[in-house]
This record gives sequence, C-alpha cells and structure tokens, in this order.
Amino acid sequence: MVATSMEQLVSLCKRRGFIFQNADIYGGMQGVYDYGPLGVELKNNLKAAWWRAMVYERDDVEGLDSAILTNRKVLKYSGHEDTFSDPMVDCKKCKGRFRADQIGGKCPNCGSTDLTDPRPFNLMFKTQVGPVESDENIAYLRPETAQAIFTQFKNVVDSTSRKLPFGIAQIGKSFRNEITPRNFIFRVREFEQAELEFFVMPGTDIDWHEKWKNARVQWWQDQGLKLEHINIYKTPDEDLAHYAKACYDIEYQFPHGMEELEGIANRRDYDLGNHTKNQEEFTLEAHCHENKESTTKLCIQDDNGKWVIPFVVEPSMGVDRGVLAVLTEAYTEEDLGEGNSRVVLKLKKHLAPIKVAIIPLKKNNEQIMTKCHELKAQLMKLGIGRVALENTGNIGKAYRRHDEVGTPLCLTVDFETIEQQPESVTIRDRDTMEQIRVNTADLAEYLRNYFL
Repeated sequence: MVATSMEQLVSLCKRRGFIFQNADIYGGMQGVYDYGPLGVELKNNLKAAWWRAMVYERDDVEGLDSAILTNRKVLKYSGHEDTFSDPMVDCKKCKGRFRADQIGGKCPNCGSTDLTDPRPFNLMFKTQVGPVESDENIAYLRPETAQAIFTQFKNVVDSTSRKLPFGIAQIGKSFRNEITPRNFIFRVREFEQAELEFFVMPGTDIDWHEKWKNARVQWWQDQGLKLEHINIYKTPDEDLAHYAKACYDIEYQFPHGMEELEGIANRRDYDLGNHTKNQEEFTLEAHCHENKESTTKLCIQDDNGKWVIPFVVEPSMGVDRGVLAVLTEAYTEEDLGEGNSRVVLKLKKHLAPIKVAIIPLKKNNEQIMTKCHELKAQLMKLGIGRVALENTGNIGKAYRRHDEVGTPLCLTVDFETIEQQPESVTIRDRDTMEQIRVNTADLAEYLRNYFL
C-alpha cells in the first residue's frame, strides 16, 4: 500500500534524514526545504537515472549546465517579464493571501467571500548584478532551466555538428516566488528541474510529441510508479499556454490528490523564434515578440540546405515532485503477525540511498569490526553506490532502520564469519526478509549481478 497521507511521508523524511525544513531552528522558511543525508542520495540517484535515460542511452541528445543568474533580456524576449504571473487575491477579513484560481472565491482560512479583485503577481526573483542598483543591472534567478538551452542552441549545434532531430538536456535549480507554497516539497520556491528540449523539423512535431509522452510514462514505471497511479491529461486547446501547440501532463496520485508530475509540451517554434536574429527571414508559426537585440540566427539547415527554425518538444520533470512520487509509491506498512509490523520503503534498487548496509553482530568485538571495515572498503570499489557501516549493536533495530530507508540488502558479519572457513556472511533481502549465506570470496560477483 502506498502512502495515504502527507503526514506519513513528512514524519519519515525528518526521522530518517531525507528532507528537513530549511532554517528549522529559526522557525523555518515557507516553501524551502533541505535534503538530508539520505535525501540527497535518493535525489541524486533519481537525477542520475534521468540523465542516463535521456543522454547516455540515446544518440541524439547533448547535455548542458547553465548559469542560474539570467540576463534580463532573455526573460524579456521569452515573455516571462510580461506573462509569468499568477492571479493573487487578499482576504479582507483575515488578511490571508492566495492564488485566485485555487480557492473558488472563498477564503480557505476563514471562509469569507470578501476578497480583493485578482491582480497579477510576478513569480520571478529579481536581483542586482554589481555594486550599483539600477534598472540596467537587474537580473533574475532563472524561473526555469529551458531558456538557457534556447539561447545556447547555436553554440551547441556549432560545437557538436548536430542535425535534426536532436535534444539538449539539463538538470538544475529554478526559482519561483510562489504565493502559496504547499504540500511539502510538491510546490516550493526553490526546486530542481530536469528538462529536455528536443528540436525537430516542423511537420514532425506531432509524432515526436506522442513518442516522448510514451517514453516518459515508461520511464516513470521504471522508477517504480504503478501505471494505475498515473494519469495522462491532455490540455484542452482553450487552456493551452500561449506558446504551446499541445501539451500532455503526466499526473500522479500523490497523497493530496492527482497532480502534475511532468509536463510534455509541443512548444512549436516559439522559443527559438523569440530569441533569433532577423525574425523576418523565417516563416514562424508561433506569435513571437519582435526582437531587434539578438545577435544570432537560431536556425539549422535541413537536408536540402534550407535554413529553418526547429519546433521543440519539451518533456519537463520536477525533480522534487519526482522524489515525492517515488517515496509515496515505495512507502509500505506491513503487518508481520503476532502484533509486529514494519515500515519499508520498497524503492527500486537503483534509487535506494544506501545499497548495502554492513552490520556487525557485536559492535565492540575487535575482530568483527575489523572485518566489517575490510568488507566496506572492498565493496565500495565495486561502484554500486553507497555502502554503509551500521554500528548500532542491535541487529533487529538495524534491520528495521534499513527497511524504513529502503536499503535493498543488509550484510551481517558474525562470529561464524571470523571463526569458520570458508569465510562467509549473511545477506538479508529487504522485501522478502529472507537470509542466505554467501562466501566473502563470492560477494563481489553476487553484488554485481544484483545491482549492475
């Protein structure tokens, strides 16, 4: 059974070191969270799985890591300065502030309908570059990772000799000044995105949009999400963003409801068209802003040598929402009978923060501890991920702790290990709780076959 309440996940994340409230000792900061020792491992493993699927396993995608500070002109011509806003209302009775499109004309705090008229609230974080504050020195913390991909399009093409279709992938921090951050790490002010901008010939975009929808649904299943907990929502034409020709949302059944996990948009030629030099030389389908400041034509030659501005299909995933989804799906409470139960995170093994826990049967035994340290050093060389030495001295509690944090295998070093030949250890499986004895000489091969 998956997690049914956000409270279950919040409690687990704090108790076991996955996610903490930012600045907790000072009362916290709304919509900002820190990833703890296990959370950072889970998040990095999810990002690595995305990068492997998007870049390493494909022959048509390059990577990028762009700056967070964003030139104002980029967000001027992308349309963000004018359109990147939410409708905001204030409750005149309790003074609460909310997004108008999410409260149905009624204050969620006090129930009052005496609200101000909706007004736009720009979501971008503005900052100053240099020592002098002026309009000329304004920059922004990027509200998405996509724009740098578009502005670096020509540099990537020139340095890699790519031909259509091809993509540029990026994972990185983005910032949005949300009016009402909520639902733990689902909607926050500082978050990570994993975005692919896949450039295609006009006319092939509809087919590629379908291909990427199917590929991304399969990827989420590979991360452990069950298909029955996923919904594909096709945005009605009248509700599409101004830049989009079509859009799919991959929705997931979070504890607070079915909500967007990843968007897959057909952005047409809107983005490269906005940022390109000499727009009048191209036949653009999207309505673009006039741009007299760009210094580069963001175009590419087709098979006939004609210069074209590609269409873009964009799968865009929220990494933090991804972490929340895999935690929700993996969270399991099991009744073991006789009044015993356990919480176990049944994470896919490639996502598990700790791959193997080495547990001494007796923590103050010098020979056992020496063997534990030797085994850890050997196993770390396998490159399977984090190997942890669990030195609590209570084997039962150690097993339960690692069940709860999703460790696939626990390896126990006992007196039989150090006293008998051939030397062996006990390996316990997280999901079945079955235990087998494996010779230490065969341990590396066993773990390689299990993880790799």
